[in-house]
Amino acid sequence: MGAQPKRKTSKARRDKRRSHFAVNPPALVECSQCHSPKLPHRVCPTCGTYNGREVVTVEGKKKA
Repeated sequence: MGAQPKRKTSKARRDKRRSHFAVNPPALVECSQCHSPKLPHRVCPTCGTYNGREVVTVEGKKKA
């Protein structure tokens, strides 16, 4: 058998260790051209622009 803990880990100590495990919602910003939500520092999936320039041509508009 392997090593076993000498004492039970208390709920407070266990929960303090897990304090950084929370799931955060994705950070969204508004596109400057079409005002739809997008991830920061990425091309807008709706209109295909980045930093005010059209980078990708979008074939068809996505239905929300």
